[in-house]
Amino acid sequence: MGALRRPFLLLAMLALVLAVGVEVGAGLLLGGSDAGPALAGSAADLGVEVSDVSGVSEPSGRGTGYLALVDAAALWTTGLFCLGLVLPERIHGRVQGVATLIFSIVLIIVAMLALVIAFVELSIMVSLFLAPPFGTLAYLALWGFFPVGDSAVLLGLVLLLKLAWAGLLLLAQPKFLQNKGLVLLIGTSLLCTVVLEFLHRLVPVILVSILDDLGAIVFAVIAIIWALVLLIGAIPAIVKAIRATAALRAEPDPHR
Repeated sequence: MGALRRPFLLLAMLALVLAVGVEVGAGLLLGGSDAGPALAGSAADLGVEVSDVSGVSEPSGRGTGYLALVDAAALWTTGLFCLGLVLPERIHGRVQGVATLIFSIVLIIVAMLALVIAFVELSIMVSLFLAPPFGTLAYLALWGFFPVGDSAVLLGLVLLLKLAWAGLLLLAQPKFLQNKGLVLLIGTSLLCTVVLEFLHRLVPVILVSILDDLGAIVFAVIAIIWALVLLIGAIPAIVKAIRATAALRAEPDPHR
């Protein structure tokens, strides 16, 4: 299959780091625009008069940021490939198992906390939206005017970077296609990005925040599943490292 092309692997790592960086920073890049006029118009449609709508802003949403939970597993896997470029194979094998075990446990904890937060927020959203007129107005003031256009630009950039990551991995080593777990991880990451964009376009703008939060919940669950996969996969590597260490200690010292 040919030797590993290191420059392409490093570029793939860079592309994925940039994609995750955009996802993590989505909360700062999205939302914040004035939604007061839109709120006043919606209130009028509901037959409710509102005197002051100043300070009402668009929400940033959780979906794009929660994509980073899924991509954390992809970033870790790609990072391990890159780590193999600088560490000897024996040391890399020993470090990989323990480090992956720790990482997967941390990812599970973070994803579970994020899942609870998103679920509670979704429950509040739905409860307010289904309690007209004042509950619905409160929902509109907080979550009713999602920045769909800005989100589409960011998701398009993220998708482009992920496609670059996948293509560069293939250029680095076509043998990666034989790694079913890696292929499935790449497919999961790309599919989640496309699904989130689809959810943002599926319903009227006042309901986008609800579907965005629902997507965030799904992404948190997927991240937990991948973290469990990494955790289970780390166990044989740890066992192998322990056996290798025990075998080395059992060898007689030739200098004695």
